[in-house]
Amino acid sequence: MSFGAGLGRLALAAAAPTGPGGTTLETSGRMHTMRNTARWAATLGLTATAVCGPLAGASLASPATAPASLYAPSALVLTVGHGESAATATPLRAVTLTCAPAPSGTHPAADAACAELRAAHGDPSALAADDSVMCTREYAPVVVTLDGVWQGRRLSYERTFANECVKNAGSASVFTF
Repeated sequence: MSFGAGLGRLALAAAAPTGPGGTTLETSGRMHTMRNTARWAATLGLTATAVCGPLAGASLASPATAPASLYAPSALVLTVGHGESAATATPLRAVTLTCAPAPSGTHPAADAACAELRAAHGDPSALAADDSVMCTREYAPVVVTLDGVWQGRRLSYERTFANECVKNAGSASVFTF
């Protein structure tokens, strides 16, 4: 059957007289089947257009632009809370720290914190403690966390300090906020 003949039959099916319940009065059932096929084809066509239409525009768009920066991302979220582990402690303070391409975020000393992390090659456990600080021996645990990406690699760190003084002596600026 040619395409034009098929369209003619669809037009006849749409104009065919119907009986009760919307069934065609033709006894062969052929008109009813063609009407269901036409509905199905129309529904499929509209669905395909709705789903694939936005994709067609994307293929015509200009090529993607170059990345804004040649630096690997370094974006971290740091938290401080009272307790023995991050799972049980409620964070008291949280800051963001972005170190590439330039230090920024809500950390109060972003420049110094980024420099300190760079010196430790992004390893928070390698941060140098200040030995000249004298802290009391009270036990009021403070837990710090650091989560995010450092120079393109995933980083997750948690450490519990005996008290606030020991935490502040543990790094010059990273966890002092």
